Amino acid sequence: MLTAEVILELRRLGKTFPGVQALAEVDFELRRGEVHVLLGENGAGKSTLAKILSGAYQRSTGAIFLDGQRTEIKNPRHARDLGIGMIYQELNLVPSLSVAENLGLGREPTVVPGVIDAAALAASARRWLGELGVSIGVERRVRDLSLAQQQMVEVAKCLSLEARILIMDEPTSALTYQEIGELFAAIRRLKARGVAMIYISHRLEELLEIGDRVTVLRDGRSVVTRPIAGVRVGELIRWMVNRDLAEQYPRQRTRPGAELLRVEGLSQGSYLRDISFTLRRGEVLGVAGLLGSGRSRLARALFGAERVDGGTIYFEGRPQRIASPRRAIDLGIGLLAEDRRTQGLVLKLSVRANICLASQDRFCRWGVVRARPERQAAQAHLEQLRIKSPSLEQPVMFLSGGNQQKVVLSKWLCAEAALFIFDEPTRGIDVGAKVEIYELMNRLTARGAGILMISSDLPEVLGMSDRILTMCRGRITGELSGAEATQEAVLQRALGMDPTSPGGAIPGGRGCGWESDAATSGEGRSAGAATGAGATGIMPPASAGNDL
Repeated sequence: MLTAEVILELRRLGKTFPGVQALAEVDFELRRGEVHVLLGENGAGKSTLAKILSGAYQRSTGAIFLDGQRTEIKNPRHARDLGIGMIYQELNLVPSLSVAENLGLGREPTVVPGVIDAAALAASARRWLGELGVSIGVERRVRDLSLAQQQMVEVAKCLSLEARILIMDEPTSALTYQEIGELFAAIRRLKARGVAMIYISHRLEELLEIGDRVTVLRDGRSVVTRPIAGVRVGELIRWMVNRDLAEQYPRQRTRPGAELLRVEGLSQGSYLRDISFTLRRGEVLGVAGLLGSGRSRLARALFGAERVDGGTIYFEGRPQRIASPRRAIDLGIGLLAEDRRTQGLVLKLSVRANICLASQDRFCRWGVVRARPERQAAQAHLEQLRIKSPSLEQPVMFLSGGNQQKVVLSKWLCAEAALFIFDEPTRGIDVGAKVEIYELMNRLTARGAGILMISSDLPEVLGMSDRILTMCRGRITGELSGAEATQEAVLQRALGMDPTSPGGAIPGGRGCGWESDAATSGEGRSAGAATGAGATGIMPPASAGNDL
């Protein structure tokens, strides 16, 4: 940090929406050249505060001081002119434009007025991507990039503004461990230049490495601000949720019941290769692997959203042809997709409509929806999962990320699914909401449901799975029981390595370096990203002893 100069100060900041007090008398300060971490449960007000500073929302009460002068941030362009850049949790890119066009949008260099200098635009894009150590073709359309690559483009776009205040809302939620390291290296370079950063994240293990101070919000109020040095994870959790969480992964083991799902020889080109496994009632089967290993394709194939070339799916002992999501829903299969906003929700519809979306047949008579039973069902699930919403009619787009995730879960509970496919079930949600979802998983397995859980969070996979499958290059490379699963064992198999083989490689697997993975999945990264724990897309566990 260059100096202790305060560049931004918020005094008693408040924001009210119809029926909701999102922020109330928040005090906060940001110093030049520091990373100030902002923590809190979903709905605590973190994103609202960030959107006020970025000009997307206007404050209701309180005052904002920039460089000691009281300031009104009128709109996003005004915020940018003031030197404030924002990276939103949900990506803010134009899918039909190229990487270079997205990075230079609204600031395109011209040869003459009205004629864009394409060469200069591309060179600028390469420069900022290079700052992050990322190799992505700047001529590629954003819609053709993986989610993690799009996230890196979003980061590079904000860095290209050369903002003196940078707000990052969950910037690592879709990044691999290697990419997180590259982002942190860029953040350190920005700190050295005196850029001040507000960093919002639910990944507590990131804080020691990148944060200087932490402010915790609870119920829209700032409850504590401390230097990060010496703070313990348990203290942060207690400040965030106002209660102790006895166990971070409270898996309650049950005796597996009858076979629910059996997959034999499932294949899809080079993406899925001879996939075979079983899942029993009352069991959580974890799936771990690299980004691009085929995990999400497997989930979509089982849900009927991806066509397969061969293989057989047995559900409750009978072979099934699952050619569409409608067929999967009819069988009792629910998918919690990786990208909840585009694949799990209809954002403009209400909480009620989203909860009942997959169960409309139950609430219709002669083609007309029976409003009262639908409302009763939606209300029951809203209360069961403790979804924070002012009403059932609130558009789901206005809920926090964790509450949106709970709405998606409620949809499948309402549909009375027997098999739940969870693809990154806790991405982008706070530690309190995570434990609530884990407890829900326990209730589901206790009543005989089966859960296929795909996750890039290795401690989550180890903590919540009864068995673990590892995938690499579209193949299953290992199966581990909960008792024998360790971080090293899972990582070795996810990288295509056989620890019992003198050569290390699993037969037919040929290892899972990024170049080979990209060649088959289309989801690869830079050719320079080598194999190893830093390139797995699986987060390592937090430091031992719960110290930050």
